[in-house]
Amino acid sequence: MDKGIFITFEGADGAGKTSVLQALLPRLEQFGKEILTTREPGGVAIAESIRSVILDPKNTAMDDKTELLLYIAARRQHLKERITPALESGKLLLVDRFIDSSVAYQGFGRGLNVEDINWLNRFATDGLVPDLTLYFDIEVEEGLARIAKNRHHDVDRLDMETVDLHQRVRNGYLSILEQESDRVVKIDASQSLDVVTDAAFAVIVERFFE
Repeated sequence: MDKGIFITFEGADGAGKTSVLQALLPRLEQFGKEILTTREPGGVAIAESIRSVILDPKNTAMDDKTELLLYIAARRQHLKERITPALESGKLLLVDRFIDSSVAYQGFGRGLNVEDINWLNRFATDGLVPDLTLYFDIEVEEGLARIAKNRHHDVDRLDMETVDLHQRVRNGYLSILEQESDRVVKIDASQSLDVVTDAAFAVIVERFFE
């Protein structure tokens, strides 16, 4: 059986990573691998329930470490139910957020210890690391403006965060990119959806299908 391929999509709010992931699906079908898409936090029933707790705007009293541990718990369940089985069955797995989000948001954004987060990530995932991470980079103000323009949901707890936090999150992603340039590839997300999708597709083809 062919080995599964594990690609994660990362980026600050408003970068458009979820839209790019969906736009890539018909293009990737030509390579003949079964494709599975999923997201974090969520993807399976228990993790989706945890997601609801994290995002509930009533939970403003949530401690930063509590938030981190909820994300880690959701990640573990998601790994056991969806990620590991998909890779073991040889699928092309596309995941909207994974371990880097915790480093960027709870580490750089919230100011929690990054070494602790890295340990928790390894603990939750049994050391699993994506084969490729596409990081969609955009200026914070532009990303937040996109969210405001295209909002199709009620305001959640994370929508109430400051611009300063979002800037720290971006800095976190850029730090990860610098440290793990073999795994993480930066995509300029300020361009049109078609252009960004083309760029992401080119990276995937070069890495796995040439």
